[in-house]
Amino acid sequence: MSKPFNSSGEPSFGPLRGVNIVEFAGMGPGPFAAMLLADMGADIVRIERPDAPDELVSPIADRGRRRVRADLKEPGDLRRIFALLNEADALIEGYRPGVMERAGLGPDEVLRRNRRLVYGRITGWGQTGPLAKVAGHDINYIAITGALSAIGPKAQPMPPLNLVGDFGGGALYLAMGILAALIEARATGIGQVVDCAMCDGAISLMTAIYEKTSMGEWTEDREANIFDGGAPFYRTFECADGLYVSIGALEPKFYGLLCESIGMTERLSEDERDNPKNWPELNAQLAAIFKQKTRGEWTRQLEGTDACFAPVLSLSEAPLHPHLQARQSFITRKGVVQPAPAPRFSRSVSSVREVDPTPVPISSFVADTAS
Repeated sequence: MSKPFNSSGEPSFGPLRGVNIVEFAGMGPGPFAAMLLADMGADIVRIERPDAPDELVSPIADRGRRRVRADLKEPGDLRRIFALLNEADALIEGYRPGVMERAGLGPDEVLRRNRRLVYGRITGWGQTGPLAKVAGHDINYIAITGALSAIGPKAQPMPPLNLVGDFGGGALYLAMGILAALIEARATGIGQVVDCAMCDGAISLMTAIYEKTSMGEWTEDREANIFDGGAPFYRTFECADGLYVSIGALEPKFYGLLCESIGMTERLSEDERDNPKNWPELNAQLAAIFKQKTRGEWTRQLEGTDACFAPVLSLSEAPLHPHLQARQSFITRKGVVQPAPAPRFSRSVSSVREVDPTPVPISSFVADTAS
C-alpha cells in the first residue's frame, strides 16, 4: 500500500509524533478527543461518508487532520480502510454499539488483523448495560450520575453547558484511555478496546463531591454547599453595571485579605464563617458591597492580589484578557479565534498542523489491496 500516514507534507511536532490514528467521523466528544491528540502530534486520518461536505463542519474541533471519503458498504473502500488500520496505532469511533460490527469493522475483526491496535470507542451509556443502545445526549448521561442534580440554582438543576458529559467525562477520558493503552501496547505488542462511556467519566469527575458526601460534608440541596454557590466565599456577585465577579477565597487568610480589600472590617470568626447557617446573611452583606462598584472598578482594585478574585468574562471578552494574551491561550487560524493546544510541553511542543482540509476519495489516498 501507499504510505498515507506522515505524508501530508506538514511536519509533525509534539509528544505524539509518530503515532498514527484512524478516526471515524462523528460529532462532539470523539472529534474533540482526536483534536487533542492531533494537537499533540498524532497523525490522524479522518474517515468520512461519501456525501460529506467539502467544508469542515467544525472548523476548530476538526482541525489538524486529513480527510478521506469512504463508503463502508463498498468492498474496495473497506479493503482500503483495513489497509489504513493495519498501519495504525489507534482507532477512534463514536457510533452506537453494534454499528462498527455491522460494517465489518468491529474490534474482533480489526484486532485480528492488527493485534497491537488500540480500539477507542466513545458513547454516552457505554458498550454494555440496559441503556447501551438508547439515544441520548450529555444532559441525559450526567442526569443519572448525580452530577446534574448537584449543579444549578436552588430551584432547578441546570446543565453546565455540555462540559461534564461530552467533553470532561467523555473526550478527556477517551484520550487518556487511548494513551494508556498505547503505552501498554508498545510494551506488550498487544492492543485492546477502550470502552469510554460519558456516564462513567462524569461519575469519575464527581469523585471529590462523592467523597465529601461520604464524609457528611455535602448536602443534596443545591446552593447549600461550598462549591455550588451556597458559600459566600466561593461564588459570583453582581456589580453596579450588571456584570459579575468571582470570589474563591476558601482559605481564611485569603478571605481575610478579601474582607480588608473591600472594606469589610467587621467579620465572622473562621468557625462562624464556615457555618452554613450564617451564609445567607453573609451572602447578602457581600452582595451589597459588590453592588457598589462596577466590574471594571473591582477588577482594578482586586485582580492580581491574593483575594482569589477574577472578573466573569464573556466568550468574546476572554481572548482579550491580558493574562490569556500573555500565555497565548487563544490562537487565530484562518480568521477563527480558537483555543490553543493544551497542555503545554517544555520540549516537544504541541501545535495545530496546517493540513489540507479538502476531503479526497479513499481510492486516491490508499491503494487497493486484497483483504
